[in-house]
Amino acid sequence: MDNHQKRNLTFLTIGLIFMLSGIEYAVILPTIWRYLQILEAPPYFLGLGLSAFSLSGLLTGPLFGFWSDRSKTTKSIILFSNLFEIAGNFMYFLGYSKWLLLCSRLVAGVGAGAGSSIFGFLTRSTQPDERAGVFAAIMACRQAGLLIGPAFNLFLRLCDFKLGPFVVNKYTSPGIFMCLLWVLLQFVVLAMYWDVPPISSTEGGAAMVEMKQDEDEEEVPLMGSDEEPVHTYRAVISDQLETSTSSEMQPFHGASTVSNPFKNFSASREFLREEVVVLLTAQFITLFNQTALETMVTPLTQRYFSFGELGNSLMYSLCGVEVILGFFFVRWLSRKVADRVVLAVGLVICCTACIWCLIFLCNPRGGYGWELSAFIIGVFLQLLGLPFVAVSQVSLFSKVTAEKTQGFSQGVRRSVGGLATILGPLWAGGLTNNLYIMLGMMLALLIMITVMTVLSYDRLTEPRAVQCAQSSDSGG
Repeated sequence: MDNHQKRNLTFLTIGLIFMLSGIEYAVILPTIWRYLQILEAPPYFLGLGLSAFSLSGLLTGPLFGFWSDRSKTTKSIILFSNLFEIAGNFMYFLGYSKWLLLCSRLVAGVGAGAGSSIFGFLTRSTQPDERAGVFAAIMACRQAGLLIGPAFNLFLRLCDFKLGPFVVNKYTSPGIFMCLLWVLLQFVVLAMYWDVPPISSTEGGAAMVEMKQDEDEEEVPLMGSDEEPVHTYRAVISDQLETSTSSEMQPFHGASTVSNPFKNFSASREFLREEVVVLLTAQFITLFNQTALETMVTPLTQRYFSFGELGNSLMYSLCGVEVILGFFFVRWLSRKVADRVVLAVGLVICCTACIWCLIFLCNPRGGYGWELSAFIIGVFLQLLGLPFVAVSQVSLFSKVTAEKTQGFSQGVRRSVGGLATILGPLWAGGLTNNLYIMLGMMLALLIMITVMTVLSYDRLTEPRAVQCAQSSDSGG
């Protein structure tokens, strides 16, 4: 099996990992509140349980990323992190007390931290011009999981039997079901995941960065960094110090055995650059607004439209279809236009959606039909902008940060997102009866990141990333 086939199977496995994370969220979220009530938990335990997962992922993401940057491997990290998903979901199945349930989500969240290593691997294994498309497909896999998850609940809710001393019912069954799925995924990772070497040309096969180094370095002074081809700039510049001391013929692990990728690393120099701050801010605001919207929607549909479980399930299914189609549209669009254009379009759509909701949803007027139509348009616009912003900011972030520490950098980015997923529901949960304040804050954040993007627009490009990476490495 050649490296191209291994790479495709590895990407397929990564898609399955993200799909399972979506399924887990979709099968546990509908039942956790009632599960906690049975265990006599106070209402605030629902927020604690949902936040615990994000909190542990927030803390462990940079650690897993640091590990992958040092070892230049991700397979062992994924296998290790999945053990926490298995253990956490089994604890959820046991459910002896509210504290065990809370700890189960905390433990399972550790497994989600491996996402930083995966994004670091994807960055090293893709060309800059194809990266946005790959990221869009991976994100769409998680949305597919969110769409498929409710279908599993149809049979999980029918469970009512004993497994030895353990009770299997509609509340405990999601835990054992996800435990079994993560166990099966371990075998898939063992069989279909390879730590393929970084490539500089996917069309030409798996050409290793180190084997191209001398030839590329000779070209740099002649061409100048601004004129360097997109497909070679990262290998030449960001790993220049690292590979200059390594042997030309060292294969996959040359960098990890010869030099420490963090030898000349400076967190302030890497993350306090203008373009990086803009993209981290975009990451926070995107997820803050998304989770706030998710928190707001259900009380809103109950208050104005009397939606029950069926109505909400149908609405979430349609939303999931829209987001998946949006990700694949962005995947196509990213081949035609630059990432910063996609980001700008997404921010304009999100601002438009927020203004629409402020005008028509905060104080709805007219009949039932008009109110429902205004609500549908508002939600449609909110979800339409999400794939544009999400994909473009991840892709740009991978290009403006050094490739050799990409795992750690992605861990920082995901931690910022994890903080947003904790604060978003807390903000929206207390303001469902005061939509002007809630949506006004969301719009203010969107306007702020839009202005930041406009002011930093010239820096949100790949050539600019070359210059920054070069000065970062040479300055250490």
